[in-house]
Amino acid sequence: MPMGSERILGEISRLPSPGDNVAIAVRRLAAGDVVPLVDGQEIALSHTIPEGHRFAVRDIAVGDPLLSWGLPFGIASSGIAAGDYVCNQSVLDSLAGRSVDFVLPDAPNFEDRIRAHALDARTFRPGSQVAPREDPPTFQGYDRGGRGVGTRNTIIVLATSSNTSGYAQLLAERLKNHAAKYDQIDDIVAVVHTEGGAREIPNNKDLLLKTLAGFMTHPNVAAVLAVDYGTEATNNRNLREFMGGEGYPLNEVLHHFLSLGGDLVSQLDAGERVIGDWLEPVNAMRRSAQPLSELKIALQCGGSDAFSGISGNPLAAWSARELIRCGGSAVLAETDELIGAESYVLQNVRDLETAQQFLHMIARFQERVAWHGASAEGNPSGGNKFGGLYNIVLKSIGAAAKMHPELRLDRVIDYAQPLTESGFYFMDSPGNDLESIAGEVASGCNLIYFVTGNGSITNFPFVPTIKIVTTTRRYELLSADMDVNAGAYLDGVSMESLGQALFEKSLDVVSGERSRGELAGHSQVQIWRNWKQTDDARLTDLLDAELPDGSPLSIRESDDAPDVTFKAFCSDNGNTSGRVGLILPTSLCSGQVARMGAQRLNEKGQGDACAVSRYAALVHTEGCGVTVQDSEDIHTRLMLSYLQHPMVDRALLLEHGCEKTHNDFVRNALAEKGQDLDRFGWASVQLDGGIDKVLDRVESWFAHQLSDPPRIEDAGLGSLRVGLLSSGSLSSGMAAAFARIMRWIVSAGGSVVVHAEDDLVASSEFISDLLPGREPRATLAFGQVIEQPGFHVMATPTRDPTELITGLGATGVEIILASVGDHPVQGHPFIPVLQVSGDGDGRYRDDMDLVLAGNLEDGAGPILDLIVRTASREYTARSQALGNIAYQVTRGLLGVST
Repeated sequence: MPMGSERILGEISRLPSPGDNVAIAVRRLAAGDVVPLVDGQEIALSHTIPEGHRFAVRDIAVGDPLLSWGLPFGIASSGIAAGDYVCNQSVLDSLAGRSVDFVLPDAPNFEDRIRAHALDARTFRPGSQVAPREDPPTFQGYDRGGRGVGTRNTIIVLATSSNTSGYAQLLAERLKNHAAKYDQIDDIVAVVHTEGGAREIPNNKDLLLKTLAGFMTHPNVAAVLAVDYGTEATNNRNLREFMGGEGYPLNEVLHHFLSLGGDLVSQLDAGERVIGDWLEPVNAMRRSAQPLSELKIALQCGGSDAFSGISGNPLAAWSARELIRCGGSAVLAETDELIGAESYVLQNVRDLETAQQFLHMIARFQERVAWHGASAEGNPSGGNKFGGLYNIVLKSIGAAAKMHPELRLDRVIDYAQPLTESGFYFMDSPGNDLESIAGEVASGCNLIYFVTGNGSITNFPFVPTIKIVTTTRRYELLSADMDVNAGAYLDGVSMESLGQALFEKSLDVVSGERSRGELAGHSQVQIWRNWKQTDDARLTDLLDAELPDGSPLSIRESDDAPDVTFKAFCSDNGNTSGRVGLILPTSLCSGQVARMGAQRLNEKGQGDACAVSRYAALVHTEGCGVTVQDSEDIHTRLMLSYLQHPMVDRALLLEHGCEKTHNDFVRNALAEKGQDLDRFGWASVQLDGGIDKVLDRVESWFAHQLSDPPRIEDAGLGSLRVGLLSSGSLSSGMAAAFARIMRWIVSAGGSVVVHAEDDLVASSEFISDLLPGREPRATLAFGQVIEQPGFHVMATPTRDPTELITGLGATGVEIILASVGDHPVQGHPFIPVLQVSGDGDGRYRDDMDLVLAGNLEDGAGPILDLIVRTASREYTARSQALGNIAYQVTRGLLGVST
């Protein structure tokens, strides 16, 4: 099954393999168009065929397989005539959710069918690797001794857990200009992620430690500062112990483990001093000629389309083959995106054990996803389907093309397992692009090939990414953010010519030339996220769980509430304490661009005249690479809740362009809820032409939304919506003070929300006086909007403090009051998080919004005064003032990466 042997049907379509019975449209074809076949015959098309979608080139009987690259990807469920648009139910559903301007078929004509791969040990024959090159070139890299050779010279600030992500970002931002003064320092970057923030030991702890260890000792890392609080399930102590036990060469890299034990400003100063001492020695490191056996390429694809397997992936495979010939290494990943293509991957394999390991990892992945009530076959995203990848088999066949047919599969490794020898590897990982890339980098890859059909803008902070686009049209649209146009192959340029050019460009990039992503200053990290489900014992109960009805709990009301007011903005939607311009990325891949957009608007002060207090972006890791309905429902609920938040004056939806939760998806969901769509703006990183152009579009949209500021009037306690949270140890006095404040607000007609797993709910001082003789029950789902004022308990599948603040904020609360028992929590991007503590531990006093002395129960008055001043915009929460903020969406109990 050689890749690249496709036949051209005129200039409008491709037949991936001569024996295929369906062809791929190179451009959009209209219903009735006449298409020439290779034998000189012609057929007329039954429907409009979108670019990348398939049509039959000969009659296919019911029950016969549909073939691409000679492999079956479905079975005809009805007779298919030559010229018919080939489609399954999944792609019809996906197109129906988009704004398409053509008529779709009434019904599908094929069903998905995966042929199980059978490995016969009796007939297995070991394969052979491609012949070595006699004159391999060299590249200019940084010799790190036992750590390998670096292609970059980067200092990283590593958040050991999600709790210190805000600190890491602040420190890296503070020091960014320092790096520019040194010609041999590529950058100072923050490496942050979503894992290890709760105190419970996560299922992915060993995987997480292995990834962090691989980051710390990566040859592209000149020095690393690892930061924690010391109380997390994943912290510096157990990371250091893990690295020592597993033999990671930690002593070969400049490093320091910092546990935050004081206020944020002093700790930023401490981090700056540590990194400041490294600047001169890091700058003294120099590139030298290095053999290509030290180059290790991570092979990835994302935002794939029907041409990924024809142009982009074969091009990456050609260059990877050349590297293997030179003694280097390449790593194929994304386990679920090889389901259905096992026969291709195993056509040339080192030995029987390696083949069995590969199949075992696919079976293990399918089993893990099944624990969550899902199927790995649900992997293709909405963007994949829109681009012509109808199901996992078609996606897998194309994805497997990153392995050149002449290459032998040498080794199979676990996620983030270090590469020890040269050759071609497969690494177990999810199809989620960012999570998979993190594992390949942790294994030691020092260059990334990222193939994309739609134009994914993915980049990694300290490993250069070469982005390869599958079509000329998409390359021209996004040329400022893409590196290589593989679409030239479709235009007639030979694969050998393009492959040689890519190989030479790769040598330039690893020798110091900046990739497009590096020039854009855009990067992301995401580690394979924790999965809470580990078997199917609870699955039915979890799947059948009903959502709370939203009715508040009846409490014993207060008769001593103080008569206080705050200065509220008054609008048609009621009183609110603030006005925010929100940029909401619909998925993880547009998150960092949304952050860049909000930062630009805030720096320009756009909105000051209309009393928009700030622009905020809710950067998260969801919207793609998860097939479980429960997890997708949580993400969708949070998006819709924040778009309706009382503090949000205007909101713009920013899609990447190829995700499951794209703009049309959100637009339809808002319409179903009866929302006025004119309140929202819409932008697309891919369709609007890349990072710079979409940022201009975002700025222009908000500029046209400016209006006169609303009137301000006095509002009472009944207009307050407050979330309560305890972090760390909770004293009885603080619980009693929180209960008193809650009774005042609710008795006046306001709303208070606490999450169901909070120590407040278990505290007799908090609950017994409010609900005498009754047990609290969940009244809201995680992130469900408050529709009836009163006292609410929010159900939660997580104990991660950042995720809890994210969920509480989505309910519509405008202030979150946190009792801090050990270290501060990270604030919210636009909702003030007021942190209150006793005076027992003064280490974090300057990060607290209020430190209570004496009898904490008497603190209800001072706390309420702080709330009122914050609601009147007379006081800014310390976490917001310092910029120590974060936002994180929970995967729920059933969420799992695919």
